[in-house]
Amino acid sequence: MNTSDARRILETALLCAAQPLSLRELGALFDGAVAPDTLRRLLADVQRAWADRGLELVCVASGWRFQSRPQMRPFLERLNPEKPPRYSRAVLETLAIIAYRQPVTRGDMEEIRGVTIGSQILKQLEDRGWIEVIGHRETVGRPALYATTRQFLDDLGLASLDQLPALEDAGAEAPGAIALALEAQADSPPATATPEAAPDAAANERPA
Repeated sequence: MNTSDARRILETALLCAAQPLSLRELGALFDGAVAPDTLRRLLADVQRAWADRGLELVCVASGWRFQSRPQMRPFLERLNPEKPPRYSRAVLETLAIIAYRQPVTRGDMEEIRGVTIGSQILKQLEDRGWIEVIGHRETVGRPALYATTRQFLDDLGLASLDQLPALEDAGAEAPGAIALALEAQADSPPATATPEAAPDAAANERPA
C-alpha cells in the first residue's frame, strides 16, 4: 500500500469516527502492518494537508480526532444557538483545584478555597463526566480522592494534564484565575467533525 492510500484511509476513518481513535485502533485499519511510528508520520502528513481548512486533526487524551478550528466556532454556533450550561464560580474553582492538585479530598479542596464545598458541586462535575473518585485516603473516615477524567481533557481539547496553563502563571489568585480559563473552554469546547461524538470517560494519567 502506498503512502497516499494510507493517508486516505486514515482521513476517512477519522472523519467518520464518533469518538477519538487511538494509535492501536488506527493500526487495526491496516491489520497491524503499519508500525506506530509510521502511523504518527502519516498523521502528521494529514495535519499538514488540513492546515488551511476549517477542520484540524488534533491529538487529545483519548486519541486522534478532527475538530473545527476555533475561528469557525461563531459560525457553527448559528446552527445550534442553544448555549451550553454555564457553571458557577464555585464549581469552576473546585474543578481547577482538582485539575491541579489531584488526587484531592473534599477537605483538601475546602482548605484551599477557604469555604465549605457542597455535595451538589461535586455531583455536578461528576455528572458532567469531568471528575471521578479514584480511591480513598487511608486516614480517619477514609475520605474519597477525586481526580479529573479523560473526558475532561477531551472536552477541553487537551492530550494530557501537562497542557494545562502553568499554575504559577495564575499568580496569587490561582484557583479563581484558572477557573476563568476553564470556563472559557467549557463554554465552547472544540466541535468535532461528527455531531454525535461523545468520548467515553476514562481515567487519565495522574501527575506524580
